[in-house]
Amino acid sequence: MIELKTLNKQSLQEYISSGKYRSDVFIPITKHRAESQIKNPKADEDQTLMILAYEGEKLAGYLGCLPDFFLINDKKLRYAWLSTLFISDDFRGKRIAQQLLEKAFEVYNGNIVITEFTPAAESLYNKIKVFKYIPPKTGKRFYLKTDFQKIIPAKKPQLKGLKPIFKFSDLIFNSLISLKNSFQEKPDFKFEILNEIDDQSKVFIAQFPANRTADEMNWFVQNPCVLEGETPDPSYLFSSYSKKFQYYWIKIYNAENQLETGALILLRDGTVKIPYLFSKNNLTNFTEFLAYFSVKNKVKLIVSYQNELNNEIENSRSFPKIHSRNAERRYMFHERLISHLPANFAPNFQDGDGDCALT
Repeated sequence: MIELKTLNKQSLQEYISSGKYRSDVFIPITKHRAESQIKNPKADEDQTLMILAYEGEKLAGYLGCLPDFFLINDKKLRYAWLSTLFISDDFRGKRIAQQLLEKAFEVYNGNIVITEFTPAAESLYNKIKVFKYIPPKTGKRFYLKTDFQKIIPAKKPQLKGLKPIFKFSDLIFNSLISLKNSFQEKPDFKFEILNEIDDQSKVFIAQFPANRTADEMNWFVQNPCVLEGETPDPSYLFSSYSKKFQYYWIKIYNAENQLETGALILLRDGTVKIPYLFSKNNLTNFTEFLAYFSVKNKVKLIVSYQNELNNEIENSRSFPKIHSRNAERRYMFHERLISHLPANFAPNFQDGDGDCALT
């Protein structure tokens, strides 16, 4: 028989501090990720952060919840993002995933949102017939360097034996690209690169509609769910460590020395994301800065759903991209959440909303 245990902030803290935490073959969350979730400013003390499934004394699976809320007519409509779902191979076929999901629906009154799901997870969500797709975000993947040694074998496993050739090709092509990019100049306008959002920027951000405040963004910047390290935790199946994982808060000033653009950049192992972007002007200067930043930090790929920025990059003749292709981020809302929202409600998600900025 499967027993489900829900963990709020206090019980999650007690769990990761207990001897039970490391007693199973796998763990449902890393300590640093748990500590980050416990500090989530949008989570109430009694809200569920994790659901554990046990058969006897053995951990069979788990589901993670990231509490959030929409502010509608100055009232909070609380909901949660499903952030992790895992079932041990030893317990497949016992409907544990469905039980975990049903428990999440129960504790959140159906107010559940999902994004960045795998094809297998999407198949499960469609199978239970309670989720509806809302309009997706369309974006771009901008390639700044070649990565044949990873991309080609991933798409065509039968070519894995040719990986040394692909690696050599990357070396040749990227050497030429680096030579070309060596002429990229530092922007001549004023900008700042900070490790977190400062007080001036908090006032600036407050002028824009957003699902997270500056303090809420600083929460995960100061308490990352992924740490820099060479080796991931083998007992945790989701993101735990990366060789490079760093947030940067970027401030761009106009000719009158006024702040015109603020942006949060996440650099992870050669890939850049822009979780949050706020601007009073066109993004020409920020695009120029992003080109400089990308060359300086040897960026291979930029993934962005910031459409105005993407148009600037596409139309720029000096941006160091070598190829681009379309991207899509889909969202699924539980039908009960949709019934709780006003008609024609638009969530206006930025790239970092949900747990997308955390990893």
